[in-house]
Amino acid sequence: MANFVRTKIGLFFIIANKISTKMSFFGKNIKKIRSVKSLSQQAFAELFELKRGTLGAYEEERSEPKIETILKIANYFSISVDNLLTHELTVNELLRFKADLTTYADDVKHEQFPLIPCITEGNASKYALLFNKPKFIDELPVIQLPIDPEKEFRAFTVSNLEMTNQDIGFYPKDIVVGEKVALSAISKMDSGTLVFIVIDKALLFRRLYITQNTATLHADHKGIEDISFEISKIKELWQVRYSFFKRIPELSNNIEEQMQIMQQELLKIKEKLG
Repeated sequence: MANFVRTKIGLFFIIANKISTKMSFFGKNIKKIRSVKSLSQQAFAELFELKRGTLGAYEEERSEPKIETILKIANYFSISVDNLLTHELTVNELLRFKADLTTYADDVKHEQFPLIPCITEGNASKYALLFNKPKFIDELPVIQLPIDPEKEFRAFTVSNLEMTNQDIGFYPKDIVVGEKVALSAISKMDSGTLVFIVIDKALLFRRLYITQNTATLHADHKGIEDISFEISKIKELWQVRYSFFKRIPELSNNIEEQMQIMQQELLKIKEKLG
């Protein structure tokens, strides 16, 4: 019994020392764990009976966790206390297979797809206001895709028929994935580029046309009027790179019909630019 007590006391002082000297790693590591496991701050906090604000304070290094909390987190994710506190965990360490799952575990290459925050119909209005708030972005639902992890992407869920024309285009529940465009590069974008954009506390999905210092957003639906404004009014812009359809698109085999649609679109563009 005495040895057990001494062991517990020794562990207490070891952990306490590591907390005082290596707190920055704990905050970084639990944030990385959440990212890899696709857990929001709220979901992670509930796992360990914490308040979301308390977890945020740990991640931002504004507060130190209790020893009991460190042990719970380490045990839950099968991470040693030493690793959790003394160095920044890598993604591979967090995704590593257990040895008994395969005899080739050391040869398995673990590929980590980027976590892409997803703007939905339910959070779109808030996104238009809080797009530059890291904490808000961190709480958005995410999707994972096999795309370049070095670039920044955002997913957008279509919620209306503004980008349809003659039953062709994007329908509600379709998802488009955009790559972030630097504000300084917007003036060089090609006309007709599909984008979703934050302007005047609104989030819009349109085709972008640039004329000198003026940006025009054009909807494919005939009943939607164009919106024009100074380029400097743009707060954030994502160029659509990928699209995912909720339904299977009806692809026409009638080449003449396709040519007519293309001619109509070209005429519209000429009218807008002329």
